[in-house]
Amino acid sequence: MLVAGRIETTMNSKPHIAFVLDTLPSIGGGEKVLFAALEAYPHADIFTLIYNKKVFAHSPIANRKVNTSWLDSLPFAHTHHRYLLPLMPSAIERINLREYDTIVSFNYAVANGATNHNAMRHVSYTHTPLRYAWTDININGTRARRNFILDRYMRSFRAWDQRAASRVHAMATNSHTVRERIREAYQLEARVIHPPVEVNRFHPSLQRENYFITVTRLVPHKRVELLVGAFNQMNLPLIIVGDGPELPRLRRMANSNIELIGFQSDENVAELLSKARAFVCAAEEDFGIAIVEAQAAGCPVIAYGAGGALETVEEEVTGLFFAQQTEASLIEALRRFEKNYQAFDSREIKKRAERFNKARFLNEFREFVSGFALL
Repeated sequence: MLVAGRIETTMNSKPHIAFVLDTLPSIGGGEKVLFAALEAYPHADIFTLIYNKKVFAHSPIANRKVNTSWLDSLPFAHTHHRYLLPLMPSAIERINLREYDTIVSFNYAVANGATNHNAMRHVSYTHTPLRYAWTDININGTRARRNFILDRYMRSFRAWDQRAASRVHAMATNSHTVRERIREAYQLEARVIHPPVEVNRFHPSLQRENYFITVTRLVPHKRVELLVGAFNQMNLPLIIVGDGPELPRLRRMANSNIELIGFQSDENVAELLSKARAFVCAAEEDFGIAIVEAQAAGCPVIAYGAGGALETVEEEVTGLFFAQQTEASLIEALRRFEKNYQAFDSREIKKRAERFNKARFLNEFREFVSGFALL
């Protein structure tokens, strides 16, 4: 049956494609890349280690079959999946992909380890080599010294990760920043395909309001606590959109000038961004789709000056940078912004964001995959 299926696929000139992802615990930038990739390859089958189906109830994959691993049934898998990392390499290698011609992995941890059998091709869209293994960021988001046991495990993980990456036939990534990480970690060259942004979904409001906004997963490495601390000190209105394990702690920290409103629909996010005074980001983003979405809504961005933001924000044209991940550095940038707020032109900001449109991504992604798929 498998052989017959492969023959039939070849006769129809359509590769039998598996999309393999690390986990699907929540909706963020990586998941938006998946949704767009499925527009390019609507018949691709989806595999992931852990799938939090409730979160995706109103998403483009709500009615799709999502194949999961045995990790998905473990307690707390949907809320604390990062602590299952030691089990993930083995779990990803055990996914049965024998009937497929092409694997496309979407990697930020272990997806590159998907086993490619026989003559099948494996191409990877790597969001980043696992940050907890390849940078000094800990699983809890801090940069403090790790303990001996964790350090030892990460050394063994890096060796496994390099072997997994070496089996990939071609690699793409989301930014020049991550391309350098890939070069350093894997000694591989990756093609840069900037993620898709639905820029036409956003429109600047004629009348902007006084609140600042961020849209993000509430996980430690996003450093949302820096935003809360700085806005507590300045007593400026801040709306935090997003969900995640950090939500209870951030709510305890926040003063009354800060609203944490959880997950919001695309329509609500677009409206909030269209009226916001500025978008703020304290994380070192790999690319930062939300940063570009803000600009598509004509909203200036105040971002930590590292990572993908350096490729999407233009200083004093579409936003401002702050140099250190500290409350003091962010506060200084906020004060600079308040002095020069009128200098930002919403129409020009939106225009600069249009270069990251989804049609451009679809063309580049199809070209990347079809260039290596067995057709």
